[in-house]
Amino acid sequence: MPKASEIKRGHVVEINGNLYIAQTVDVKSPSARGAATLYKVRFSQVPGGRKHEETYVGDDIIKDIQLERRRVSYLYREDNLLTFMDAEDYSQYGIDQETIEDQIPFICDGMDGLMALLVDGNMIALALPPTVVMEIIETVPAMKSASATSRTKPALFATGLELQVPEYLETGDKVKINTETGKYLSRA
Repeated sequence: MPKASEIKRGHVVEINGNLYIAQTVDVKSPSARGAATLYKVRFSQVPGGRKHEETYVGDDIIKDIQLERRRVSYLYREDNLLTFMDAEDYSQYGIDQETIEDQIPFICDGMDGLMALLVDGNMIALALPPTVVMEIIETVPAMKSASATSRTKPALFATGLELQVPEYLETGDKVKINTETGKYLSRA
């Protein structure tokens, strides 16, 4: 069982009989001598998505869950169910869209590099790669005099994601996007 100081984003734990995945971990180091470092963890219940916050001292023991991580690729969506296929044995896993609602704008058809988190053979969460490459499908035309300045414009992607990109980019350009912050990183 891990200590609170070992909890990272994406870690799955059990609290009061429910499964939770760590979304953010804030570390507070008090300036007083002898004071313990505090770890404020925001969890999201899986399945369900209900939010939960806990504050731990670094030596607190947390009940860990044995989960399996499997490399999957996105297949298709049917109503509210997204289906993924295991890259090794080709078995399929389904997950409700509400469980991974924040990640859906970063998932493209046939996308690889995804990790399914499984408990007892059931998919409970999805881990995205740190960055994804996506193609701009709609944006205002690039300005001829545009340089690599910090001016931005909105761009739309095939998944419905809309974010700010530098004004020199055009429709059809491929860009790297940070999946944690949802921000433009660079051209691909």
